Amino acid sequence: METARDVLTALAGRYAFGDLEALAAGDGAVVPRPAAVAALCAFGQRVLDLDAEDFGMPEDAGEVPADLLDRARASRMPQTAKERPRGALASLRPAYALLLEVIAIRWHRREMAALVAAVHIASEYLPLLAWEPVLGHAGDPALIGASVTGPGSRFGVALEPGAARDCDHTRPERSACERTLRVSREPGPGWRAYLDRQHSQVSAALGDCAARCRTPCSVMGRLDARVRADLTERCKLAADFGDGALVKLRHAAPVGHGFGVPSPEEVQAAWARARASLRRHPVGERALRGADDDPYPLAGLPALFSAIARARLEPDTLLHEVTQRIRTTLA
Repeated sequence: METARDVLTALAGRYAFGDLEALAAGDGAVVPRPAAVAALCAFGQRVLDLDAEDFGMPEDAGEVPADLLDRARASRMPQTAKERPRGALASLRPAYALLLEVIAIRWHRREMAALVAAVHIASEYLPLLAWEPVLGHAGDPALIGASVTGPGSRFGVALEPGAARDCDHTRPERSACERTLRVSREPGPGWRAYLDRQHSQVSAALGDCAARCRTPCSVMGRLDARVRADLTERCKLAADFGDGALVKLRHAAPVGHGFGVPSPEEVQAAWARARASLRRHPVGERALRGADDDPYPLAGLPALFSAIARARLEPDTLLHEVTQRIRTTLA
C-alpha cells in the first residue's frame, strides 16, 4: 500500500465498513467527502450485520443513494403494523438473496461465527419462504388470517382443558399463531415484540402444518392436492435443513451455547454432511445435482434455497455495490 487512500480502498474491498468509517473520520485530508463515506460505511455495516429493522433509516437519506436504500428496504421488517412498503413481510426472496451475499462475504472474511448465525437465521424463516407462493405473501400478519382461519382450522386455537391434543403445534407455536392473527391491530411496541419473539415461531408452525402434522386441519385441507403435495415436499426439505449438521454448528459457536468457533474446514465438512442428507429428498436431489460445479462457498446453497422458494434465488450484489460507491467517492 502506497498511500492512506490505498489502505481505505482496500478496506472497502474487504467489506471492513467499521474500520473504514473510523479511519476515514480521522483523516479528512485523505477523504474528499467524509460525510458521504461515513454514511455509506454505516449503511453497509447495518446491512452486513443483518440489522433489518434499521435498513433504510431516515439518517441515510441524502448521503446514501436512493437505489441502495430501496434495495435494502425490500429486506426490512416493518416496524409498525401499517408501515408501507411491507418489505420482508411481502416477500422473503430479497432477504434470502441478501443472506446469500452476506454468507459469502463472511466466508471470505473467515468470520465463521457470523456465517453460522446468518445460516441459522435463514433456517428459521425457510418454512415461510416455502409457503410464500401459496399465501401470496411472506406470512404478513395483516393478511394471513384469510389463509389459515375458518371452519375446521386449528391454527392459533387454544386447547380446552382436558381436551385431547389434536394439533402438533407446541405451546409456543400455538401462542405465536394466536398472536399473529391479532397483532396487526396492536401499537408499535407490541408489533415489534411479536416480530422479535414470535414471528419465527409462526414460520416453524406453518412448516409443521405442511411437513409434520399427523392430523391435518383445514389449513392444509383447503389446498389443491398438487399444491399441497408440492408444499409438503418443500417444507420437509426446509425442516431437514434446519435439523442438519450446518445449522447445528450454531450450538458450538458464541452465538449458541458454547465458546468455540467452527473453523472453515468444520463448516465445509458440516455442509457436506447436510447436503448428503438433503439429497435424499427428490426436491433436494434435483436442486443439488450440480452442486459440485457451484463456485459459491457453500456449494449448492443458492440452488437449495431456490428449490424451497420455488423461485430462482442468487446472491445479491447490494454490499458489493456499496463498496463500489465508497471506492468512487474515495477516488
